[in-house]
Parts: sequence; structure tokens; C-alpha cells
Amino acid sequence: MKKTWTMITSIIALFLIVGVLAGPVISNVEKPDYKIIQSEQNIEIRQYEPMIIAEVEVDGKREDAIRDGFRLLADYIFGNNMVEKVISMTAPVQQRENEKIAMTAPVQQQLTGKLWKISFVMPSKYSMDSLPVPNNNRVRLKEILAKKFVVIEFSGSNSTENVKEHENQLINYIEGNQIKIIDSPKYAFYNAPWTLPFLRRNEVMIEIKENF
Repeated sequence: MKKTWTMITSIIALFLIVGVLAGPVISNVEKPDYKIIQSEQNIEIRQYEPMIIAEVEVDGKREDAIRDGFRLLADYIFGNNMVEKVISMTAPVQQRENEKIAMTAPVQQQLTGKLWKISFVMPSKYSMDSLPVPNNNRVRLKEILAKKFVVIEFSGSNSTENVKEHENQLINYIEGNQIKIIDSPKYAFYNAPWTLPFLRRNEVMIEIKENF
């Protein structure tokens, strides 16, 4: 009995160590560039640089939508794509290959109408011309202009309850400071699912007018 209990506690300790170590490692990837314009506790106003995203639209409940959207986008960046390379011969020959794209953070989610938009930000080394073309026509590449957001950052799970609690806090801040918003809330999740909740970085972000 004592040996069994020792084994169980060892396994639990191992999972805790993996959760502590893996979370920051997985999150140590390229993230969108932004400048903090104003900060108050866990709320910031940020100016984001232009970026390119890969995006899919998914219906269903929020948790199901982000899982299904993540799967489709991961399929694209892990090689379900097409890139044309020119091989020099007596005449140019075009060869189509696939290409793996580095993972970035965060995964973003936004409700528009009845559909959820799930997106990955593409690594900054790519342009619209150099990015591989998705084989799945549900995956769309979009160029996003520089934008300004008001953002609340929080830890814990990405459950609907936790997200909505902090979304309400952000809306109260917006109303209290008479900030003019121009889009619906967007959710951003930076960590792998196995990251311990207290180590996670989650955000609710809402686009605002330039002269807020």
C-alpha cells in the first residue's frame, strides 16, 4: 500500500513538473509586435503593428469552435499547404512542395454573427507573396493593418466563465473611461492545453478608435 501511494505521488509530482516546465517553453514563440500606450493594473491600451493571419470560420459552442479551428489551422502550418519553388535549368521549372510554418502565439477567437473566427498570426518573416497557399479552402490568409486595442490579461483556464468574467471587467473599464470601441471582443490564448492554469496567459481584447 505504501509503495502504491509513493508511486501515485511520484506520478502527480512528475505531471506538475511537466506542467510547470512545458507551459513557458511552449509559449516561448513569436508573438505579435505591439507598443503599450497606457497601462492600469492588468488592462493595457496597445498599438499593434501590421500582421498576416491565417483564419478559419467555425460554428458551434465556443470551446468546440476553438478546438476545431485550431485543428484546421495546425493542419495548414504543419504542411498541408503548397509553395512554388523555381528550379534553374535550361528553362525555369516550377516545383510544388509543402512547407512547415513555425508556431506562434496567441490563438485568437472572435464571434462574428453566428460564426467563430479562429486565427493564427503568421511569423513576421513571411509576406502574403511568400506564405504557402493553404490546400484547404477553409483556411484564408489575411493582411491586417495596424490597429489599437484595449486589452485585459488574466491567468486561469480558458473556460467561458473565466473569459466572460474578465470580458465584463474590461467592458466596465471601457465604459468608465468613455473609450470608443469599433469591434466585438476577441479572445487570445497563449499556452498549450496542459499548461497549469496559474501559468497561463489569456486575454480579452477589443479594437478601439485611434483617437480614443
